[in-house]
Amino acid sequence: MDIAADDLILFARVVDAGSFSQAAERCGLPKSTVSRRISALERSLGERLLTRTTRQFAITEFGEGMLEHARRLLEEAEAASALAQHRQATPQGTLRVSLPPDFLQEMELVPFLLAFATRYPEVRVEMDLSPRRVDLIAERFDLAIRVAARLPDDATLVARRLIEMRHGLYASPAYLARFGRPLAPADLASHTGLKLITSSGEAQAWQLSRGDEHWVGALTGPIAVNSVGLQRELAAHGLGLVGLSERYAAAFVQKGLLERVLPDWCLPTMTVWAVTPGRRLQATRVSAFIDMLREALEA
Repeated sequence: MDIAADDLILFARVVDAGSFSQAAERCGLPKSTVSRRISALERSLGERLLTRTTRQFAITEFGEGMLEHARRLLEEAEAASALAQHRQATPQGTLRVSLPPDFLQEMELVPFLLAFATRYPEVRVEMDLSPRRVDLIAERFDLAIRVAARLPDDATLVARRLIEMRHGLYASPAYLARFGRPLAPADLASHTGLKLITSSGEAQAWQLSRGDEHWVGALTGPIAVNSVGLQRELAAHGLGLVGLSERYAAAFVQKGLLERVLPDWCLPTMTVWAVTPGRRLQATRVSAFIDMLREALEA
């Protein structure tokens, strides 16, 4: 016996509507389709559910028995639909996010997470702080935040710009008093630099630009690290020049711990990207996190 649950639900809708025409209108189906499906259901069951005339129908004794089961299916279907609509309207569930560790420094992440948890109490955030580039699909991450000038092409992912961060060179007043202030990029050859090691394990060269002018160079220095936060601290203690985003250097500049060097020259602008799996339906919890993160970064 091949009984389609959808046809049993349609049977319940026909009885509740009181006519095939009303049921067809409510379901958005042609009346002929509704009639054909009820007839096919009766053939599958081996008995009539309804006795019909040209103007009305009457439910049979067998139909009364089947109606109870059909209405249960209808209630379950409506409950499932209501749950889906509620999940779309109210962000909830587990949100798996990958963040680079230095994002803790680029923004005040703790207040942001507290605010997000307050606004969306039904969302459980699982956060992975790692410099590695996670595989969103294989590792089942909903979202990765990446900071880069450009991202590699990947048809399986969708990347959205959140904000662009301008970068420059900085040094402590004590360092500048001891070694002098460079007035042009060529002067950097006689200075010490704090290098940032990338995820590939290589130290980045500095690329400075001013309008159409460009300069690329590598400064020698005693320390190279893979932490922007540690770089900033070391620079504040006078160990050398450092490349930082303007927003991340701002607090130390206000405290007098760092000063901008070669202010007319800039390091490459970096973009904060929100990367999501491209083939997965985006849940409202993901959209809510991205929208709130963009607001926090812009503020």
